[in-house]
Amino acid sequence: FSQDPYFMKNHLGSYECKLCLTLHNNEGSYLAHTQGKKHQTNLARRAAKEAKEAPAQPAPEKVKVEVKKFVKIGRPGYKVTKQRDPETGQQSLLFQIDYPEIAESIMPRHRFMSAYEQRIEPPDRRWQYLLMAAEPYETIAFKVPSREIDKAEGKFWTHWNRETKQFFLQFHFKMEKPPAP
Repeated sequence: FSQDPYFMKNHLGSYECKLCLTLHNNEGSYLAHTQGKKHQTNLARRAAKEAKEAPAQPAPEKVKVEVKKFVKIGRPGYKVTKQRDPETGQQSLLFQIDYPEIAESIMPRHRFMSAYEQRIEPPDRRWQYLLMAAEPYETIAFKVPSREIDKAEGKFWTHWNRETKQFFLQFHFKMEKPPAP
């Protein structure tokens, strides 16, 4: 009873419910009342009223990631070389990207994007895109066949040459199994 804010023993020795303004001869009668419809309805009404009157709690702020603002200066120069490993016959592509005006302490980044992620061309599952980005240049994309890439050691590598400001990326396609006869 000490936790119930609506329970009160009056000067006559009877018990009152301050919420419903009802009188009860004993504690048992009061306990039965608290489980009854009238008391529960009044509790719900009080809770709704307090929720309405209480100032709206501000929603927890979402963490905002600030988008870096920089002026893009155009596309970098690039050279793409198709290669075939003489021993395994694996096809590979070597990309050389020139970033002469790259921002200090920036290292070029890359990622593969499926045809369904991009919004420039209609999606075609036969292609994927290799994206290269470095401030302050525009991000460039290369459309490459949507074949599995061999990420084994020596088959996929990148190199950033800080002196010449050139980024190299080479990857091999996994060998395609010949169709079963």
